[in-house]
Amino acid sequence: MLIKVDEFLAFLRRSINDKIGNFDDIILPARTPELQNGSLILKSIREEHEFTLDGYRAVDPVKILLYLFREEVLNKDYEKKQRIIAGVKACDLKALRVLDAALITEEFADPSYKHWRDHTLIISADCTSIGETCHCNLVGGKPFAEAGFDLNLSRLNDHYMIEVGSEKGKQFLELIKKHAQLQEAPKDTPEKVHANRENLLKQLADQNKDYEYDPAYREMRKGEIEWWKVESKECVGCGGCTNICPTCYCLILNDESDAHKFVKTRTYDSCQLNGYARVAGGATPRPKMHERFRNRYLCKFDYMHHNFDMLGCTGCGRCIDTCPASINFREVVHNIHKNLASPLKTVPSPVSGEV
Repeated sequence: MLIKVDEFLAFLRRSINDKIGNFDDIILPARTPELQNGSLILKSIREEHEFTLDGYRAVDPVKILLYLFREEVLNKDYEKKQRIIAGVKACDLKALRVLDAALITEEFADPSYKHWRDHTLIISADCTSIGETCHCNLVGGKPFAEAGFDLNLSRLNDHYMIEVGSEKGKQFLELIKKHAQLQEAPKDTPEKVHANRENLLKQLADQNKDYEYDPAYREMRKGEIEWWKVESKECVGCGGCTNICPTCYCLILNDESDAHKFVKTRTYDSCQLNGYARVAGGATPRPKMHERFRNRYLCKFDYMHHNFDMLGCTGCGRCIDTCPASINFREVVHNIHKNLASPLKTVPSPVSGEV
């Protein structure tokens, strides 16, 4: 099925304004005045912004809408809101697969994350452009979704081709048919969609040709520790990379009780912070910055691969964008692989004041 781009966006707005369906909020990427470089940020359609489902991934990972940055976790009554998150890109869908494997298991399901997953309809959209730091092709990803969505949209001129990915998506498509104009897709539509996707893959290959990864990701732990000191020399340990990463889920649980209420609050934690995993006696498993820096990369390419049979990096490039030291994640991975069998003959100068 095909639907005009403007018609689909108008339908989403009518769904809220005219209470079509049972949705309390619809969130999608928007251009805002505070972002001057054309980047997109996730916003509610109730607000007045220039919304789009095209381009590449938003600044915010979809994770922040499902695994909240800060949340009370004890005796909590969850909002019975039904939501749509639209314009989700393939890198974020891949991240949700990792989070699902970590947070919804047979032994235990994180109640908050599961609640929002159950009450959220995911509408993905093919990338129509790539960002300077996008590198999904280096980690086995693609700039278009193949699974994990309820509905997927592929841009063709002024139309979207609609693909159903779940029963929830099928029901939502029936709702669209009742309130918007759709048309049958011509026979050559899949071929045109494929051509657009191949063009984006070629752009990614050209952009990332200098960073080709060795497929033996798990060999990274064999890298000389001195190489990790070299790569981490500029890191300041701010934790920005892990907070913006769509697959990081480390948490810290704080007691914020007072005389009237017992409160436990969960917030994001970061393996890059000096106090991460520090115990009551003051000991910490990774006291040096280069050790914590190395741990993050091993988590993405070794630990998560071992635990979930998936890489923890989706190639979104957000960590590169947010890094105040301009550390290029792609370059680090490439360099570590390149130097696996090359002992560092000259020990680098120690990082001044490393903690």
